[in-house]
Amino acid sequence: MSDYHEHSYIPKLKQQFVDGRCSRREFLRTATLIGMSATAAYAFVGKVTGESFVSPAKASMPKGGTLRIGQRILDLSSPHAYSWFEETVTRQVCEYLTKTGHDNITRPYLAESWDVSNDLKTWTFHLRKDVKWHNGRAFTAADVDWNLRHALDPETGSSMVGLMQAYMMNDDSTGLWDAKAIETPDDHTVRLNLRAAQVAVPEHLFHYPMLIIDPEEGGTFAAGSNGTGAFELLDYRVGEHAKLKARSDYWGEGPYVDELLFIDLGDDPSARVGAMASKQIDGVYEIDSAQVETVATLKHLKIYDAATAQTAVVRTRVDNEPFGDPRVRKALRLAVDAQKVVDLALQGRGVAAEHHHVSPVHPEYAPLPEMTRDIAAAKALLAEAGFPDGIDVEIAANADEGWEVAAVQVLTEMWKEAGIRAKINVLPGSSFWDVWDKLPFSMTNWTHRPLGIMVLALAYRTGVPWNESGYSNPEFDALLAEAESTLDVEDRRAVMEKIERLMQEDGPIVQPAWRSVFAAYDEKVQGFAMHPTSYIFANELAIQS
Repeated sequence: MSDYHEHSYIPKLKQQFVDGRCSRREFLRTATLIGMSATAAYAFVGKVTGESFVSPAKASMPKGGTLRIGQRILDLSSPHAYSWFEETVTRQVCEYLTKTGHDNITRPYLAESWDVSNDLKTWTFHLRKDVKWHNGRAFTAADVDWNLRHALDPETGSSMVGLMQAYMMNDDSTGLWDAKAIETPDDHTVRLNLRAAQVAVPEHLFHYPMLIIDPEEGGTFAAGSNGTGAFELLDYRVGEHAKLKARSDYWGEGPYVDELLFIDLGDDPSARVGAMASKQIDGVYEIDSAQVETVATLKHLKIYDAATAQTAVVRTRVDNEPFGDPRVRKALRLAVDAQKVVDLALQGRGVAAEHHHVSPVHPEYAPLPEMTRDIAAAKALLAEAGFPDGIDVEIAANADEGWEVAAVQVLTEMWKEAGIRAKINVLPGSSFWDVWDKLPFSMTNWTHRPLGIMVLALAYRTGVPWNESGYSNPEFDALLAEAESTLDVEDRRAVMEKIERLMQEDGPIVQPAWRSVFAAYDEKVQGFAMHPTSYIFANELAIQS
């Protein structure tokens, strides 16, 4: 392990925690992001609170067998351009520099540690020396350098451009901001030199398209592709299945099973329940909230859940009429009773949201007064925008996400009262994701990110690849840049309050709910825990024969 150089902010952060001005979650996340190991951070918390964070020794895990998991099998060919998070196949073969765990704390992964300068502009990652690619080649800084440059090449089409635009890209996002933005001083060191301070670099490197893939394969992935992970991909067929075999030479924990089989069960949620009931599969990537009670009746299954920042937003394209007018967008929000959407579409398994895409689980979240339903105000805004008789629109929904379809149905009924007449167009999942960022009006699933500034940068910053709404507001961009460069969580929360209020007034979304996520596995499956982003780390799983 490389020597740890304590960031100058750590003593202040420790004192804030001792004084009760910083929560345990905020202390742990901030301390680990600026280079303190998770072990040391938890040890300090334990010293202050008297809690014990020593994990019990892991029991001997059973070895062997085939683990069968139900999930969609989509096109895996271009990892850095993935635009959906239900992708667990490539993640078993290739890995990340960092890893945000089930507790939302970011830890080393292919990087064994990192240091950051006091001004948050120089991040130095120290790579593990015991990692080899499956073909026996040493894993080096040159591999990381190529992956970062490939992901940040606009031609690749990666959302990493949006995430890192403010601090790694030039003003028009056509390339890196400086020839020395990425440096490799030696075979096991990668240094990022930023043009602007950024607090969340380690968490950005765990954004799901930032997999470290073999440069020799030119950015592609297929059966037989090289990797550093616990499994190798033997075969996959879009819409059908993916088959993987365990590696005996993996550098990390496990793997415990011999084979992984991911099976595509299609759009129908009942098919997943049926496959679990008949024991055709051992688990399912995720179950819809409407299925929880049914699955609970299957006594051989265990249900796992997590409170998260997962959500879906009704997104308007601001370059399509009538959504270019912020009064129309706010009218859509004012016509909604968010709690009723939670109750009816999620069966109460979630919390009401506030239409700004910053979650109460995010450390920089700023509580605002409830944005209550106000039909008279919604009608008045529509009339001011030139629509005294209301508007007629069509909204698209993804058939793969049952709760989203249900939410759209609830919303359209609410909107009617304000004169917003919306026709629903339910698209098959594969068709939806082909056009998700081009539809004039739709509901889009957004996964959990551990920081609010991450999702805002991905979805609403001017010109970024995943800005599906076409939203562009200089005031928003400036506030977001300020938040991203603010280490102190109290100060960042003050900036975030301004962003949240701006989104409620001007933003391009209707966001009624944060949802809990659920998965189900046969009781013979060991080692599973629900990750807030629904990630599966199959090297940690075993199956009792």
